[in-house]
Amino acid sequence: MMRTKRRPTIWEAVSCLLVMGVVIGVGFGVFGIGIQILLLVSAAYAAFIGWRVGLSWDEMERGIAVRLGNVMPAVFILFAVGIVIGSWIFAGTVPMLIYFGLKVINPAYFLVTAFIIVAVVSTATGTAWGSTATAGVALMGVAAQLDIPLGMAAGAVIAGGVFGDKMSPLSDTTNLAPLVCRVNLFDHIRHMFYTTIPASLVGIIVYLVVGMKLYGGQEADASAVQAILVQLDSIFDWNLFMCLPFIIIIWGALKRKPTVPIMLLSAVVAVIVGVFSNGFSLVDGMQSMVNGFTLSMVQASGFDPATISDTVTNLLVRGGIFSMTTIAVTIICGYTFAGIMEVSGCLDVILEAFLGKVEKTWQLIGATIAGSLALVFTAGVASISIIMIGTLFKDAYTKMGLSRLNLSRTLEDSGTMILPFVPWGVSGIFYLEVLGVGPGDYWMWAISCYLCIVFAMLLAFTGIGIKKAGAEEQTGLEENPGGSVNLAVQKSV
Repeated sequence: MMRTKRRPTIWEAVSCLLVMGVVIGVGFGVFGIGIQILLLVSAAYAAFIGWRVGLSWDEMERGIAVRLGNVMPAVFILFAVGIVIGSWIFAGTVPMLIYFGLKVINPAYFLVTAFIIVAVVSTATGTAWGSTATAGVALMGVAAQLDIPLGMAAGAVIAGGVFGDKMSPLSDTTNLAPLVCRVNLFDHIRHMFYTTIPASLVGIIVYLVVGMKLYGGQEADASAVQAILVQLDSIFDWNLFMCLPFIIIIWGALKRKPTVPIMLLSAVVAVIVGVFSNGFSLVDGMQSMVNGFTLSMVQASGFDPATISDTVTNLLVRGGIFSMTTIAVTIICGYTFAGIMEVSGCLDVILEAFLGKVEKTWQLIGATIAGSLALVFTAGVASISIIMIGTLFKDAYTKMGLSRLNLSRTLEDSGTMILPFVPWGVSGIFYLEVLGVGPGDYWMWAISCYLCIVFAMLLAFTGIGIKKAGAEEQTGLEENPGGSVNLAVQKSV
């Protein structure tokens, strides 16, 4: 007998978020229970609500499968990142960046330098994950040797990575937001200058002031740094070929080649470089892609791994596709919860409640931010937030005579920029795995990430940078506002 389906009440929908907050807050925050099982417990409660509103388990299962299908491109990138890290260390690419970074970077300017370097790489490649897992990993190694707190360093690295991810026309979320809101991609990027540039400038000023105050006039411990340099110099034979893996990534970004194939090509070239430059074994090079770089691999070149210090060991032993399995499992658990929330209608009910009594610009932008934050902290990914909030809110902007560029910008201010702060989100877990620092340690130093929301509300109150709807938006006649880039993304979505 078929069960009658109904729409969930606002209390049923909100209770899913409340239960998740309590379960994760107490389980993870107090008892340190793994986030994966806590997400499944939260998903079990959401399934109970789904059953109450008339869903069968098969329907909930299909909802989960659809969500997981949408996130698979991110999982592919995730595994590719693990492969790249292991192979780049095998080649000497990451160690070379650490080696010369220790030689030239002044501790007083490290935070500013880290932000700018990662921001440039991320803008060129369109991925915060890729930039933090390559340039960011090297910079974290430098920070450790310069006695710069790792949370502080990670904050600057992540802020730079997210800045580039947000402003790059190659980024998935930067294409997705204007696609959903039906605005031009490059108009969207230009409109984000109003919040992103001021937030980033404030961050750079803080990094400069803090760096000068704590490390001004200081030099790194010469003996400690020299010991690191000597060991790295003994293991790797520095040469320009070690730059090839990085050059391939940049070339692929500039030519707009598919991300995963280019990353895998870079990893293959890195293994070849490692074999011919350092005298390492080809078999070990393949193993570095799977299990990461290990000290046993240096034996092939006649170097005794027993002579390597713990400090250098911590810099080198990492990477591999299996290093990303924890994040992949977390994605599955998180999307189990998010998929049930969506198919049961709970997300729709919660989002529509935000639009109940919106009458002014600041209220509409505030509701957009609140809705985005609710979904980002619920699902742990930005794509769901952008799609759901963008779809439900875009007509409200048009009715109030506001350009949907304001909506697409706010979706990224409160989605893309906030994602690193979600401990159970894919980005929070990714940065913990790759950089060794969690959101609780780096959040206050990822300054531009949370200041974008502050500037978004300031613009909403003052009217500065708030664009009015043009004739095309008011009549809804635009055919292909996003251009060829958006069409490509639409096909992939």
